Amino acid sequence: MDLKPTIQFLKDLSVNNNKEWFDTNRKTYEACRKQFLGLVQNIIDELAKFDPELTGVDPKKCVFRINRDIRFSKDKTPYKTNFGALMGANGKKTEGTGFYMHLAPGQNFAGGGIYMPPPETLAAIRQEIDYNPEGLKKLLASKDFKETFVDIKGDKLKTAPKGYPKDHPNIELLRLKSFYVIKEFSEKELTSDGFFEELVSTYKKAHEFNKYLKEAIS
Repeated sequence: MDLKPTIQFLKDLSVNNNKEWFDTNRKTYEACRKQFLGLVQNIIDELAKFDPELTGVDPKKCVFRINRDIRFSKDKTPYKTNFGALMGANGKKTEGTGFYMHLAPGQNFAGGGIYMPPPETLAAIRQEIDYNPEGLKKLLASKDFKETFVDIKGDKLKTAPKGYPKDHPNIELLRLKSFYVIKEFSEKELTSDGFFEELVSTYKKAHEFNKYLKEAIS
């Protein structure tokens, strides 16, 4: 799959982010969106081989709209300059763990986890870290994880969450408000012959992280 036209469209959009230009180039956008949907479908097909929850998920329910919600934003540019998709049991409306794909000029990445979970889900994850940290710590220390993701991403509380001491041995993990992992891809990697295989490998490693989170939530 040649992603160069899609990458170029996003670059052009980033310097022409207005309705007039977009309307003129709508056919190009539709072709690029179709290509991204095809990529997401291929990813879902591979994900379903090791995560049955993804079986039969419609890629159209995973891909985010390109229109920005500008009602409460100072930035009034009408369009996002990326293609993004959240692949989970309920597509982009998935509230638990999922897998993410993001294409944007200079910011291409893939990964998994859970972003800004609701309070009860966050509490369950923290409880699992408190009671059973070894599985997660072993995963985080593994060569595969470190070479692919380096560390867990996510905003942190400035202090310990309620109910946990500041000197808790796993306080850095407990302070997290989101739990996700990403691997970035350069434009050269994105357009290389082995990109899709590397992408699937990345998701398989993210799946191991998701499994810990799923067990905590369940």
